[in-house]
Amino acid sequence: MTNRALRIGTRGSPLALAQTALVREALVAAEPGLGTAGALDVQLIRTTGDIAGDRPLAEIGGKGLFTKEIDEALAAGRIDLAVHSMKDVPTWLPGGQVIGAYLAREDPRDAWIAREGLGLGDLAAGSVVGTSSLRRAAQVRYRRPDLRVVPFSGNVGTRLDKLARGEADATLLALAGLRRLGREDVATAILDAEEMLPAIAQGAIGIACRADDARTRALLACIDHPATARAIAAERALLAGLDGSCRTPIAGLAEPAPGGRLVLRGLLAKPDGSAVVADRAEAPATDAEALGAALAERLLARAGAGFLAAE
Repeated sequence: MTNRALRIGTRGSPLALAQTALVREALVAAEPGLGTAGALDVQLIRTTGDIAGDRPLAEIGGKGLFTKEIDEALAAGRIDLAVHSMKDVPTWLPGGQVIGAYLAREDPRDAWIAREGLGLGDLAAGSVVGTSSLRRAAQVRYRRPDLRVVPFSGNVGTRLDKLARGEADATLLALAGLRRLGREDVATAILDAEEMLPAIAQGAIGIACRADDARTRALLACIDHPATARAIAAERALLAGLDGSCRTPIAGLAEPAPGGRLVLRGLLAKPDGSAVVADRAEAPATDAEALGAALAERLLARAGAGFLAAE
């Protein structure tokens, strides 16, 4: 690298900073000189999603609101790389940008957190589950139509505070985020993918850079985790094939299988939980994107015309 500090852009939330610390640790391990004072410059960037506060993403324009200003800083050359929670990254990256590396994925499952320690199947009818994730809400409603789901936005700390104040009887959070914040102890249960299929790319940290920045791309190649890259490629291809947005309840998870293969599960749901279409497919891990595209076609075919029409 040059003598100029490597500039890292990130949101300023506690979770974003914890994830940036993991990226910094990986970069220094790959190139020890980056551990010297001033070699890495972390720049906090406030995004539209942060400014919007507790409002649900579906109401204010989509998950790209958590990356927009960071993307702009990267494109303008004000930062050299950007640290993203990949589940917040829109299906298509801005022109001229690439994901140069993925860190090894954390556990992608959801954590169930209930004030009285009751599981999803044990809550009394009429109990309140707080979540602003259409994916989580649809799956909860599908399994427990007798529960009431209410909006529950904000960062991890905010949502846990709302739960403690009694604004809901239970909520769901990504296990990966809880672990990175040292808060896994709040989980009542970890939900298996069969019970609550995770969000596309949940638990994965991606590092974006400019496509023409050869030096930064070479450095990021040293910290890339290939198995995670293949899994996320399959999941994001599934999302692209379903033309997914934060207004569509979509879930997906790719996991390695014996013989260098990849198993991908996908789910498409109506927001009210009245119908769920789920399927799985398998292919060589080297065909990750084709696997995601093929499963998307199968899900759409099974769902039929009008499944995603506004209700």
